[in-house]
Amino acid sequence: MVFAVACTPPGKSHGPSPSKSKKGHHPPAETASAPNSEAEQRAIRLQLRLLEREAQLADLQARLDDARQEVVRAMAKLQTLASRAEAASGMAEAEIALDSLKVVGQQAGPYIAQATQLFQMSTAEFNNQNYGGALYLANQTKGVAAAGRRLSLGDLGTPRQGEVVFALPLRLQALGRGNIRSGPGTGFKVLFTVDAGTPLVAYSFADVWVRVSVDNDRNGWIAANLVGKRQD
Repeated sequence: MVFAVACTPPGKSHGPSPSKSKKGHHPPAETASAPNSEAEQRAIRLQLRLLEREAQLADLQARLDDARQEVVRAMAKLQTLASRAEAASGMAEAEIALDSLKVVGQQAGPYIAQATQLFQMSTAEFNNQNYGGALYLANQTKGVAAAGRRLSLGDLGTPRQGEVVFALPLRLQALGRGNIRSGPGTGFKVLFTVDAGTPLVAYSFADVWVRVSVDNDRNGWIAANLVGKRQD
């Protein structure tokens, strides 16, 4: 190492040039708004699909872990185990939520499929007298149904042409400061701005824009390259 330093030509520097320092640099707000080629657009859409698949796997693993914990509690007959009446009540509410989601129509297709699967799992656990597991899965059913209705009934805005709904909401975060717009494109009005690290929930995408909500009460569209997987 000493030899390498000694042989460095005069005037050469191994460190970054002061003129190229990124200190105080802020990332552009919407670098994804104008992709240079169809290949770049396709890469962004594939990245969004990858985030969706990762979220699905994480959700499945989380439900598997929770189901195992419920089984252990049922076997140990803990006092905290849900009663048969509580499970039945939760399942009735879940069934109503699922039926109301089915009325929405094709737009809620992915949510209907997931909620139906969860409700069937809840029914199976109830029949096996695992009332804690049945109640947990019933609550999961209600959550998915609520998310599906929220998107499909226009609470997040009018569905856009070519908009693709994720199989389940994605927990993302803003990777840099960026604009949240009223539609998928720079021609739409800027509603508000988010800072790097802001938690987001993504419901769908259109081209290279993602429909997101912030704090459960503000929503809009953000450039896809400004969002990434949440680290929590």
